Amino acid sequence: MAEASINVNKEYDLICVGGGIMSATLALLTKLVQPELNILILERLDAVAKESSAAWNNAGTGHSALCELNYTPETEEGTINCDKAYKIYSQFEISKQFWSFLVEKGAMSSIDFIHSVPHYSWVYGEENAEFLEKRFEALKNHSMFSDMEFTKSKAKMEEWFPLIMKDRGEEEVMAATKMSNGTEVNFEQLTTQLFKILEDEFNTPVHCHMDVLDIDPDDNVEWSVEVKNRETKAVNHYDAKHVFIGAGGGSLLLLQKVEIEEKDGYGGFPVSGEWLVCKNEDIIQQHHAKVYSKAGPGAPPMSTPHLDTRYINGKRELLFGPFAGFSPKFLKEGSNLDLAKSIKFDNIPSMLGAFWHNLPLTKYLLEQVTMSHDDRMNDLRNFIKDAKSDDWEIMVAGQRVQIIKKDEYEGGKLQFGTEVVHSRDGSITALLGASPGASTAVHVMLEVLEIAFPEIVHSKEGKEMLKQIVPFWKEDTNEDLLKKHMKRCKQTLQL
Repeated sequence: MAEASINVNKEYDLICVGGGIMSATLALLTKLVQPELNILILERLDAVAKESSAAWNNAGTGHSALCELNYTPETEEGTINCDKAYKIYSQFEISKQFWSFLVEKGAMSSIDFIHSVPHYSWVYGEENAEFLEKRFEALKNHSMFSDMEFTKSKAKMEEWFPLIMKDRGEEEVMAATKMSNGTEVNFEQLTTQLFKILEDEFNTPVHCHMDVLDIDPDDNVEWSVEVKNRETKAVNHYDAKHVFIGAGGGSLLLLQKVEIEEKDGYGGFPVSGEWLVCKNEDIIQQHHAKVYSKAGPGAPPMSTPHLDTRYINGKRELLFGPFAGFSPKFLKEGSNLDLAKSIKFDNIPSMLGAFWHNLPLTKYLLEQVTMSHDDRMNDLRNFIKDAKSDDWEIMVAGQRVQIIKKDEYEGGKLQFGTEVVHSRDGSITALLGASPGASTAVHVMLEVLEIAFPEIVHSKEGKEMLKQIVPFWKEDTNEDLLKKHMKRCKQTLQL
């Protein structure tokens, strides 16, 4: 990506802070709808997709609620709430439609970023098996989940994921569901391709080594963005009508410097992720699946254990996790002072309230931080009975900053999703949070596009263009039309 000097006299319609999947998606959507807009993308590292979008730093699952049990909680009445599952499924379909559009137009040179990998939910124990069957019954009649299979048969599970079923006793109670249309996504590879399209087709390069120091109101336009070149140490200011802050965990610290009242009360709690990565090629080849189980008592949704087939740097990999770690950094390449710097007068009540009402989470994190390699291997042996320590090594993944926002009753609440924070006029937007993150990037960035440029999105030309790019967005799609869209994406992306 480009590192050339920026024309300091140029006024930009949009500045995107951060060189990850979110900025790439927003910038490309904006250029497709309004090619003449001037867009500047700033990245603090030496290349794009090296933080949250990096392949080793995220789960790589095409999150569509096919196997993630936390998207279908059981209510106090004993029913299964499927609303979030339907929502996440729909949002990932929008992402696939955008990628399919780029492939069909010849803009995307490769579809190696996405692979078909079946998604399974697998649980053990009578109570969990009953829950999974109730979940299956609640989902199976919806068109999105009509292909879901359920079994309690060990023989069937041996067909689905033989590595997990090896050496299982007949007395063990287990259940599983299968969704064959699951995907594995290399978001680093995808992000790099999107930025290449921006550079080649729209003359919109990424400028690396750029630290955004501050964003201030400007009388002449909307915002003045103060930027420091990490190599030359030169500081410049760039004018922008709109600014999007999509800097992963670093978004909160930058948002706090912006003079808008909507930022007040927001805090963040950093959590680092770790994976066990298999080094034994024979074992890697025995498993071709993403198998999600159920998080333990007191564990957050992001801790749901899963054994995953991944495709990274052209090679098939096998990962187990995630395990949580703690670092005060808000970015993997951040500062140990990030957490301390994020504590402000206006978010202290939120931070204290979230801490007090999430004591089980604190206990969970302490237990995770003190885990040894043997402890992690024992967790893995719930999935692979004969797992050997020498075949697996620990790898530190990316940092995630969970949102803490003010709450009228509890002081503050810890959020596990993503949230768009924006000024009243939409001239500045920021994305906070993580899960389900990259999978729903297109849906979230369409939301940002509508907030920032409503006059473009709601114009006749804008509506027509967006209808071509993402026909499923904002449409009351019937079952036949949904299946048509899904079939098109499946064929185009060769899934």
